[in-house]
Amino acid sequence: MRSHASAITNLEGRDLKAALARKGRVNRIRSFCLVLPLLGFTSVVFIFPILLMGYRAIDDSVAVHAFPKTLAKLENWRPGNDIPESLYRTFAKELRGARKSGDDGRLATRLNYELPGARSATIRLSRALQRDLAEVRTYRALFQDVNKKWVQPDIWAALKSLNSPYTAYYFLAALDRERDIHGDIVLRPPTERTYVKLFVRTFWVSLLVAAICILLAYPIAYQLATLPAKTANLLLILVLLPFWTSLLVRTTAWIVLLQSEGVLNDLFVATGLIDDASRIQMIYNMFGTIVAMTHILLPFMVLPLYSVMKTIPPSYLRAAVSLGATPARAWLSIYFPLTLPGMGAGSILVFILCIGYYVTPALVGGRTGQLIASSIAYHMQTSLNWGLAAAIGTIVLAVVLVMYWLYERLVGLNELRMG
Repeated sequence: MRSHASAITNLEGRDLKAALARKGRVNRIRSFCLVLPLLGFTSVVFIFPILLMGYRAIDDSVAVHAFPKTLAKLENWRPGNDIPESLYRTFAKELRGARKSGDDGRLATRLNYELPGARSATIRLSRALQRDLAEVRTYRALFQDVNKKWVQPDIWAALKSLNSPYTAYYFLAALDRERDIHGDIVLRPPTERTYVKLFVRTFWVSLLVAAICILLAYPIAYQLATLPAKTANLLLILVLLPFWTSLLVRTTAWIVLLQSEGVLNDLFVATGLIDDASRIQMIYNMFGTIVAMTHILLPFMVLPLYSVMKTIPPSYLRAAVSLGATPARAWLSIYFPLTLPGMGAGSILVFILCIGYYVTPALVGGRTGQLIASSIAYHMQTSLNWGLAAAIGTIVLAVVLVMYWLYERLVGLNELRMG
């Protein structure tokens, strides 16, 4: 009888476990179906563009697909050796056929990245090869008549470097490096080294703006967390008020305030602090960029700090004071450490937003206040060097991910979650 009851109990237990397992699977499927639209949207507008950007930064397939025979002959050629007639002939045939598909223009653009002036030389040669070539004595002479670059080793060395569908050229260019005629990685000429300086300037400005935002946002968030609810809600509306105004309008307002004939300079002149001939240049430089970006990004520091400070019970400070600590000691030992998760979250948010800012530095930065986003926009819209723009963007993304990983390792995201 007991064994029969035990068997029934075991059977009921197994049925219960099976039912719970089925319910768990149903809940997981239901959760996945609910998240699926967001996952699809994120994949289309975020993940896929990032992967495409990374591919653009290493793609170099135009020469491999359109000029395979030329590249095969260039494998045995070394810079400094004579350029054989057979190489001229092979390249002429392939370039003539590439004009129909438009690969001649793409090759010309790609060669121009390696060697300035190569684009016009390639386009001219492509046009010259469209006529009847029956009377051509030597292809070398034809190439030389079109442009003397074609009898020099530099352009052939640049063409030889395109022998792989993938390249590190764009990443090297983004770091002010290039390959010389022998394939060694060297620094670009001093007049062409711009991107490393822009990277350093961008990260320095991002850190500085994040630090200034902490100093300005901390007392604001503290007041919001300690004032009565009615007053705190009113102040919180004032903090959120900039979000209701266009970014372009806010940036333009700073131009009106800071320019030489602007409100602040007029005020300084009217009060006698400076004379009219000594107006301060506060715009179209780094100072204008830092001031405008700090104002725009300040709410992104206030809100995380406020959300953390609101959860800290005031009784903690009273308990510390009752145990003999001074108010300053209690604040430094108890209150300030508890707000570190909010400072960390706000700093990460402000830093990441600051790195990718384009509109504000472009409008108020002038020549000395531009950040790396301006170079990305230039190559996307003006030079049409999308590979270099993708490489710069990929480097920025990689640096942000590395810094985020370091922050997680050094500080720990658990503290942020607890906050």
